[in-house]
Amino acid sequence: FRFCTAREFALRRRLPPSMIPGDLGGRAPRGMRQMGLSATQRAAGAAGSVPPWLPEVILSGLVTAFGGWVLHTMLKKMDPTRTTDSKHVKAMKAHIKKRLGRSLASTNQYEEALLADVVLPGTAGEVTFDGIGGMEGIKGNLQELIIWPLRRPDLYSASTLLQPVKGVLLYGPPGTGKTMLAKAIANESGAAFINVRVSSLQSKWFGDAQKLVTAVFTLAWKLAPSIIFVDEVDSFLGKRRTGEHEAVTNMKTEFMTLWDGFLSRGGQGQGSVMVLAATNRPHELDEAILRRLPRHFEVPLPATQDRESIIRLLLREEKLEKDFNFRKLADLTQGYSGSDLKDLAQQAALAPVRDRLRDESRLVSSGVSREDAQRDAKAVRALRVQDFAEALDASRTAGAAGALPHK
Repeated sequence: FRFCTAREFALRRRLPPSMIPGDLGGRAPRGMRQMGLSATQRAAGAAGSVPPWLPEVILSGLVTAFGGWVLHTMLKKMDPTRTTDSKHVKAMKAHIKKRLGRSLASTNQYEEALLADVVLPGTAGEVTFDGIGGMEGIKGNLQELIIWPLRRPDLYSASTLLQPVKGVLLYGPPGTGKTMLAKAIANESGAAFINVRVSSLQSKWFGDAQKLVTAVFTLAWKLAPSIIFVDEVDSFLGKRRTGEHEAVTNMKTEFMTLWDGFLSRGGQGQGSVMVLAATNRPHELDEAILRRLPRHFEVPLPATQDRESIIRLLLREEKLEKDFNFRKLADLTQGYSGSDLKDLAQQAALAPVRDRLRDESRLVSSGVSREDAQRDAKAVRALRVQDFAEALDASRTAGAAGALPHK
């Protein structure tokens, strides 16, 4: 196989003699004689038959196109940020329209990848401020800074001094209720809640992390009023260091740039998007992030009165002994967080069940059948303060042995 010369090409295209390169004089070109074509084949070629090289060119083009299609398909399957399943996206958009009363504008593949992290009003469980024990001052401040600006913007537009804050930071020891406060805000604010996870912003493709960060803010703008919540913000927006990977630094810079760009708009967008962050280590945050979170609220370990309030909420639907002493139990749990108190209550709730099983075992050992023992055994008794004291002793014993941290 070889390409035709200019003379061969002109002859096969049946061009006028004046347009044929060189003086062919009506004779077959040397190229055709070199190719070994007979007079009949030369006549057929002159009559416009298919060139012998054309099928090979077409086949080569088809093979190249097929290889490109296979490569494109494989890369698309390998891409973790590929377009989400269309049925899931349509279902999520229909749910958003039903909850917010308006359709979601057109979205790109990066915004659609974040739709799973959107919590719509009324879908964050049953957590409310009334269901959180203690922290009355913090709850009141959060209502003034976040809830009311989103639900009653008319009250805050009368003065330039009442402009909504750009961000709020909750910090304190683990288990003190920071995430629970965020859930309550999601329920009571009436705004869309975007729960940003670090894993949802990471990608092995260079440059996609910045696009996903951009999608967080563009999606929040389309869902406005909305709240962007970043839990454990220190793992994402910690201090920038010299040896840090370039992709991580770019992601932080993009987040801060968009934060200023979207939240500093005037007019309709003012205050319609807010950032809420929570962390156990506020000293690890970058200074630029702390500047963009002007209001900080410490969520400390609950005091005695707050622990009593938490215990009352935890046991409000439980069967308790008469004259159950909540104050005594609150005094016994000095240094416990809200999460610790919940775990303690779950351990104590096993005591009545344990006593019932022991009663059944005693009857069975005396000759009563298992079925009769289950029927004749004493009913599950009410919870007592002593059950909590025994659970406390058990946890402290385990802590002394090194299995659990000492409270």
